[in-house]
Amino acid sequence: MKSDSEPYQQIFILLQSATQADIGSHLFLGIFGFLVILLFLGISALFSSSENAFFSLSPSHLVELNEENSPASKVALDLINEPSRKVGTRLLLATILLMNNLINIFIVIFSSWLFEQVFNFSDLDLGFYMVSSEILAFLFQVVIITFLLVLLGEIIPKIYATQNNLKIVRLMAKPLKVCYTLFKPMILPLAASSSLFDKYLKSRLHNISMEELSQAIDIADENKEIEEKHILKGLINFGNTSVKQIMKPRTEVSCIDITTDAQELLHTTLNWRYSRIPVYEETFDQVRGILYIKDLLPHIHKTTNFDWLDLIRPTLFVPEHKKIDDLLEEFQEKRVHMAIVVDEYGGTSGIVTMEDILEEVFGEIKDEFDQEDLSYSKLDDETYVFEGKTALHDVSKILQLPVDHFEKVKGDADTLGGLLMEIQEEIPEKGEEIIFEAITFTVESADSRKIKRVKLHINPDYTQNDEEA
Repeated sequence: MKSDSEPYQQIFILLQSATQADIGSHLFLGIFGFLVILLFLGISALFSSSENAFFSLSPSHLVELNEENSPASKVALDLINEPSRKVGTRLLLATILLMNNLINIFIVIFSSWLFEQVFNFSDLDLGFYMVSSEILAFLFQVVIITFLLVLLGEIIPKIYATQNNLKIVRLMAKPLKVCYTLFKPMILPLAASSSLFDKYLKSRLHNISMEELSQAIDIADENKEIEEKHILKGLINFGNTSVKQIMKPRTEVSCIDITTDAQELLHTTLNWRYSRIPVYEETFDQVRGILYIKDLLPHIHKTTNFDWLDLIRPTLFVPEHKKIDDLLEEFQEKRVHMAIVVDEYGGTSGIVTMEDILEEVFGEIKDEFDQEDLSYSKLDDETYVFEGKTALHDVSKILQLPVDHFEKVKGDADTLGGLLMEIQEEIPEKGEEIIFEAITFTVESADSRKIKRVKLHINPDYTQNDEEA
């Protein structure tokens, strides 16, 4: 005989089994939906990284792609250059942005549908506050999904792509080509109708550093003469070079005391063979003007003293950190060829001439009165000998290093000897070796006041990892 409770037990068992089946299907749907979201987040990351990868390619990277001659490299170059560089990059950017946005929209819509199917919560009572199901849905669909899209789909991929741009370019070239072919009816009007792309591309493509321009000059024409490349690089760095980098220091300047008598002045200037000489009173920190030797020509045959102070012309004073392009313009406006360089305290640091400025572009300029300057000698391709007074700016040019190569260790030093004293924090002794990155400095001659001669040896096997080790 059946009890009265047996039908209820059967109903409970049926409901329990139905609930378990429902939970199992929801769990399966949730896991499957989560995997789909991760998959499309990965695709979104690839398109985001390809944007940074393609638009951070330097001229040397483009040359490397061209020399590889692989199918992926050819497709990548076609995307950038076809039908022209300007149009190609615009279409490429439109393709990347369109695909990225379509994928992100799909992720948002799919995650919203998944939440409703799997997590159909009722209002949550926390005791002190009632959390509605709409707030829970908002937290999942907007806050969590948006966070994942920004972090996994934008920030991390773009950081990675900046450091591995060629790898991403090779990986994404063919998929982007396929996407462009499939969505061409949408991409063409999008690229043609939006003027915002031009501004975006200009900021991406024309923000080229001085170092990248120098690399472009090196690889543009391997047959170009070294002198021509030197001139082009000089023009690139012209606006970034300060007066202090090219001036002749006060210890090497020949000058005349204002109390010098006329006959001694004539004899001295004849031996010096300079066309302009600074004139000082008491010390070189008190320069009173510049004496032009051509103004002495009418008095050159006089055997008695004469008043030569009236021949002194006013001088131009410039600060050490004035850029040489501004100084050249000032020379042209005031029709002068020499200026006195002063430091922040008003003392004289040295002199700078029009010839010094032109030499930064055209290289060393010699006239019939110049003596051969043996400030350095080249022993072999990796070994040089420099005088301690050689300017760091000149050392960098001779060794073909970036102009700021010694910036992080040179402190206030402007010469090679000063650099070694900054590194050692004392005057090195003769024979002492000092290593900085790939260069080994050996002091060949020094006294208690200064370093006179230094031998440099460049390690050809040096890498950045050596420095870190």
